[in-house]
Amino acid sequence: MTANLPTDLGQLAARYLAAWNETDPAARRKLIDEAWAEDGRYTDPLAAVTGREGVDALIGAAQGQFPGLVFTLGPVDAHHDIARFTWNLGPAGEEPLIIGFDVLVADAEGRIASVHGFLDRVPGA
Repeated sequence: MTANLPTDLGQLAARYLAAWNETDPAARRKLIDEAWAEDGRYTDPLAAVTGREGVDALIGAAQGQFPGLVFTLGPVDAHHDIARFTWNLGPAGEEPLIIGFDVLVADAEGRIASVHGFLDRVPGA
């Protein structure tokens, strides 16, 4: 399985955040369909969804809540089918407003089977 290679998981993490940054609904859905397993699961302190439809709806809602903000990917640490990485959310080129940490698990086809998200810094928290 090629998803075992850390570089592949780093690329998968980058594709994952690309979907979070894609504001065109059709283009975003194409990214999700390519990167996520059909029954992929996403869980963080504020949401828990299953399936590509759920992921798409969650990302669309987040974009509505944080218009104009951009996700950037931090270093990716990976082994086997698991990657952990930090991400930042904020105005492009400025100090991030939100910082998080995700753990991504890939399936045998190299698609996202699950993401477990954590929020490290949130405004007002």
